[in-house]
Amino acid sequence: MEDWSARQYLKFEDERTRPPRDLLAQVPLQRPRLVVDLGCGPGNSTELLIERFPQAEIVGLDSSPDMLRKARERLPKCRFAEADIAAWTPEARTDLLFANAAFQWVPDHPRVLRRLLEALPSGGVLAVQMPDNTSEPANALQREVAASGPWAKALQPAVPRADLLSPDAYYDLLKPACAQIDIWHSVYNHVMATPQAIVEWFKGSSLQPYLSLLDAAARERFLAAYAEKIAAAYKPRADGKVLLKFPRLFIVAVR
Repeated sequence: MEDWSARQYLKFEDERTRPPRDLLAQVPLQRPRLVVDLGCGPGNSTELLIERFPQAEIVGLDSSPDMLRKARERLPKCRFAEADIAAWTPEARTDLLFANAAFQWVPDHPRVLRRLLEALPSGGVLAVQMPDNTSEPANALQREVAASGPWAKALQPAVPRADLLSPDAYYDLLKPACAQIDIWHSVYNHVMATPQAIVEWFKGSSLQPYLSLLDAAARERFLAAYAEKIAAAYKPRADGKVLLKFPRLFIVAVR
């Protein structure tokens, strides 16, 4: 899959930064030594961590060179590293692993979550937020359009995000390895100017596995077909704008 686009992702920076703010508000730490932002993207979540923990060493980790480039431009004094979360191991003095909308892309992410939690010292915190929206129209229509157009064969290698586990399953997975755990859902209703804005939103995230397999002309046709479906599924509200319903799952586990 080709690299993620920081510019596309940041078109909706305010909306995308609300979940990490909500997650960080529930982290029960005062003066952590080392904080790692897993899947830091363009640095918007890393910036929140720097503001909350000014005395801590903050490290941003991501697998995307373009995201890291933007993060370094944004926060030149912060340390960033390119790495695969699935294979990465934290230093022994790491007190907080923070992950905003990253683990849903990690293969076998439940196993990785458990491994990383077990690597933390006593009192360390694993704080994770993941989109739980695979059954929402915007995501279901991606799979529908991918399977039904002239691009269907080319998109067969695309691997859309799998559904998350249930809160019960995450609890049973992580609770044996931690002293305290909090799990909750939040449903955001983002105000989008037009249905096309919803298309632009997902071009920066879950459409990427599909678009990366198509040439420029096929991409445009795919996006046009998707936009038509989105316009039919998301009707204008009283002011002409549309609401993008976006459920997210939050986990804060204390080792």
